[in-house]
Amino acid sequence: MTLPLIRLLQLTSPALPVGAYTYSQGLEWAVEQGIVCDEPSAQTWIGDLLAGSVGRFEAPWLGRFLIAWNQEDAHSLGMLHAHFLASRETAELRAETLQMGHSLTRLLEALAGFPKGHVRRLQQFAQPSYPLAWSCAASAWQIDAPDALAGYLWSWAENQVLAAVKTVPLGQSAGQRILAAVGSQIPLLVEHALVVPADATSNFSPGLAIASACHETQYTRLFRS
Repeated sequence: MTLPLIRLLQLTSPALPVGAYTYSQGLEWAVEQGIVCDEPSAQTWIGDLLAGSVGRFEAPWLGRFLIAWNQEDAHSLGMLHAHFLASRETAELRAETLQMGHSLTRLLEALAGFPKGHVRRLQQFAQPSYPLAWSCAASAWQIDAPDALAGYLWSWAENQVLAAVKTVPLGQSAGQRILAAVGSQIPLLVEHALVVPADATSNFSPGLAIASACHETQYTRLFRS
């Protein structure tokens, strides 16, 4: 159907007013340290994180959020939400998901025609995480799980590339080459995320945790994480 595709494009658009452009998730620190200094190193950093904690933890949990929303399972939503917040390893990463979750919740409340039942269930969470609010929208707009997961991962990768273009810096063509390369990983990551058992998921990414923690005290910075 066309309308769910349109809604998915809306959810993944850089114009979505949730503040994603203000976060680099540790990439800015990696640039300052010289770990990321050119197109190949930027592609490696972004691709490794996509294939690691984002693709193999956030994506599977997003899929479980979607199932809980579709089944109107408030208990599972609460458990998943608590687990996801506990997985944020630094203050910046936790603040990021809560700020973006709050902003998306306010947006969904203001959208004419957005299902009120979904809004009411989302409002029961005092501090909704971004995947919780994002999956709420995907469920309400009847976006299929494979498409929703692919869109979520693409949106994350695109934001990282935009951050790299600004901070490395890179040209727009280099950014598109990186997106083409890392984007090719997404189909397999989605396929895996839809079948992996919960106890087989992992957000183990020590490099990301170190970069995020060090970014908190970085002397000068453009981004909030």
